[in-house]
Amino acid sequence: MPLEWIEYFVIMRNVMANGEDEDIVFTECPSCFEETEHQIIKKTSKGKGEDFLVRCTICENVHRIMLRPPDLVFVKTTLSDGKNSQRTDVEVDEDEVISLGDVFEHVGATWRVTRIDNSKSQPEQSLVSTDIYSMWATRTDKVVISITLTDGEISESIKMDCEPERKFSCGTIMVVDDERWRIRAIHTGKGRTLTGSRFAREIRRIYLHNPNKSRDELSSISPRKKK
Repeated sequence: MPLEWIEYFVIMRNVMANGEDEDIVFTECPSCFEETEHQIIKKTSKGKGEDFLVRCTICENVHRIMLRPPDLVFVKTTLSDGKNSQRTDVEVDEDEVISLGDVFEHVGATWRVTRIDNSKSQPEQSLVSTDIYSMWATRTDKVVISITLTDGEISESIKMDCEPERKFSCGTIMVVDDERWRIRAIHTGKGRTLTGSRFAREIRRIYLHNPNKSRDELSSISPRKKK
């Protein structure tokens, strides 16, 4: 009885035979040399995986499929949340291919891969997890925006947590700590603009001034902390 290692095993449907449930799967047959329909004869738990004894419905060859979850490895990762960064180990499957731009969940937050280094500390577009020497990722479920509030000759800076897709427009009114402020300018890192709108993910700093008008579009925020 040949022993086959199959990387995937998808149960397509259940059928009825002789009044009993009978699992039907599609997998590669070692005799037909192609993917065919198989009947599961027996299923046995093996540690974290399972062994399946199956019969090809075309040639009736009986063989065994062994399914084992991949081992886990830890990838050294630098997680950046605004100006704050921390080193940690991210647990991934040993056969997982990680690429720039991939998004993953870790400690209750969403992160996007921004850099992958090989064993020579050289950047790569993608690597198998076991070949990654270090990785960098940026938080994507929120951004931190710096805000400068100016009232006459007095200026104050605060930080604000915000959803990346929230839009801010020059000239509109924001409410900060129950006080109204007008967006005077938006800085994106490429320069400052006095007109138009930008998404929070594009913004480095928002400049607010004490408004001269009393009726404008309102947009409330909750600052995270003062700096």
